[in-house]
Amino acid sequence: MVSLFVSFAILIVGYIVYGRITERIFSPDGRKTPAIAINDGVDCVPMKTWKAFLVQLLNIAGTGPIFGALMGAVFGPVVFLWIVFGSILGGAVHDYMSGMISSRHEGASIAELTGDYLGNAAKWLMRIFSVVLLVLCGVVFVTSPAGLLDKLTPDWMSGTFWAVVILAYYLLATLLPIDKVIGRLYPVFGVLLIVMAAAVIGGIIFSGGRFTLPELSLHNLHPEGTPIWPYMFITVACGAVSGFHATQSPMVAKCITSEKEGRKIFYGAMISESVIALVWAAAGVSFYGTTQLLSEALKGGASNVVYEISTGVLGVFGGFLAVAGVVICPITSGDTAFRSARLILSETFKLNQKPIKNRLLITVPLLIIGGLLTWFAIADDNGFQIIWRYFSWSNQTLAMIALWVSTAYLLKNCRYRSGSLLTALPAAFMSAVSMTYILTSNEGFKLSTAISYPVGAAFAAVLFIIYIVMLIKKTKNE
Repeated sequence: MVSLFVSFAILIVGYIVYGRITERIFSPDGRKTPAIAINDGVDCVPMKTWKAFLVQLLNIAGTGPIFGALMGAVFGPVVFLWIVFGSILGGAVHDYMSGMISSRHEGASIAELTGDYLGNAAKWLMRIFSVVLLVLCGVVFVTSPAGLLDKLTPDWMSGTFWAVVILAYYLLATLLPIDKVIGRLYPVFGVLLIVMAAAVIGGIIFSGGRFTLPELSLHNLHPEGTPIWPYMFITVACGAVSGFHATQSPMVAKCITSEKEGRKIFYGAMISESVIALVWAAAGVSFYGTTQLLSEALKGGASNVVYEISTGVLGVFGGFLAVAGVVICPITSGDTAFRSARLILSETFKLNQKPIKNRLLITVPLLIIGGLLTWFAIADDNGFQIIWRYFSWSNQTLAMIALWVSTAYLLKNCRYRSGSLLTALPAAFMSAVSMTYILTSNEGFKLSTAISYPVGAAFAAVLFIIYIVMLIKKTKNE
């Protein structure tokens, strides 16, 4: 219990101290935001700070900080360290910079920002990469809540039935102005999500000794001996560092009314998501008792694990409420995943999104592709796991690119060029994670660690050396 509450405390201190450092390096000012300067009534719409925070939290807190944290907990309580310090030093910085840089570029997507700071070739690569990631993300956030709803409803309401219902909702949420559905429902769902996480951890703490919260250990407790590096850093994405957030922050950047709100909305939402991830990582180990039993339970599907923990800790009624919160969590990221994909494609093809026919022209094909992939995920017993693994790697690769884009921005605009180390260090770290994983994993090239480890490290080192050379040049020219 001590380790968990110390982790919570460090996250709070990180928000106060490192969040302030991040803000000072970026230097928000009084310029007009897209919500004020553009205000098109569809995507650029002013929102109050508290509402924008809850929308951002729901956008980023999909299945990732729940399923990812549970799968990461199989490595043992060492996952706490990655969630806490990954979030403070990497994930929250990544989200803040993605949102604030976008705000200064009229709400441009991460793909367009990549073109502005890393070149035209990188922009096209990022356009393709980010749309593929968002479609995969949308599919993940259809199949997982559909599986949970399948368990809570009569037999005739199958997973396929709920997948169709969720996709129909995604169509509306992607097409309608952001303040009509997302702006009205998300604040309510955000409160529910926070209450559900508190209920689960409260149920464990006050279980009368039935469950014991794990204490921090640096040992790898994965029952199959899967190495922590790089697998844990890919498995736990949304609770620590997640490239998906770089596609979501620009959407909320279109709605903030002042740059000075950025730390509360972007940095704060990521810290809050990490609290949720810690809750579920701790709940997974404490409920099953050992990582071996947790691992075996996960083989039956992460949805089963969430259901068992919720009902086992809180009872039937409390479990129903908890699962409802977990269902809402991924759905409210899936709809914004497709919405973000629409915005990226509209920028690519220069399609004004105010006419609904232009929104339909992009949205319908996206959802058809998403529906076909969802059918595969449901029809194949391993479909969800396959899509999840590719989503996880592409997610962290996008985070790597977004952090390098942020570094290039700071090199160009930061008053003190050395402030760009804020993003360059986590960018180099994520470069090593991403490259090492794709070289060594079954989804990649299946190379031995004797090859993949040094190559991954060399890849990150080369990129960091290029950054240092650019930093020296910029400093000399001041």
